[in-house]
Amino acid sequence: MTTVLERTRTGWDIILGGLLLVAGIVIIAYAAAATLVSVLFIGWVVVISGVVALAQGATLIGKGGFWPAAFTGGLLLVLGITLVRHPSAGAVALTLVVGALFLMGGVVRLFAAFQDTRYRWSLLIGGVVSTVLGLVIIFELFTVSEKFLGLLLGIETIVDGLVLMTLGRFRVVE
Repeated sequence: MTTVLERTRTGWDIILGGLLLVAGIVIIAYAAAATLVSVLFIGWVVVISGVVALAQGATLIGKGGFWPAAFTGGLLLVLGITLVRHPSAGAVALTLVVGALFLMGGVVRLFAAFQDTRYRWSLLIGGVVSTVLGLVIIFELFTVSEKFLGLLLGIETIVDGLVLMTLGRFRVVE
């Protein structure tokens, strides 16, 4: 028995893709507000995760695994409360993490470009772009952190809308 992915397209894919495209443009237009909302959203999700981890840890009192669950829940709760109370500092911290990820990904691609001759140029170009982007983010951290996460969210939403409009959805056929 083999499973195959089958592409399906309906009018709803075009409508939803168009809505995502418009939403992405609006998000980019209000990138600072989108950054604030995304940091607050992440903060509340982390607060809820911390509470759930603490509750799960409470069920392990007297059993193995209580301390790791309680420690993890406490850390998540403190991190989430910090993000909710200080979203600007949270935006700077999250932007720093994204910049470091871009920088590391770019450096890895640059090293890979010299190891694999088949994809050398695409890895080299991608590595240079990611490395430069990571360095710009890190060196201009306080300047870009206000709008950067909102800009990334907007770009991702636009790309998701375009992909949905052009490709549709996939479903598993057995």
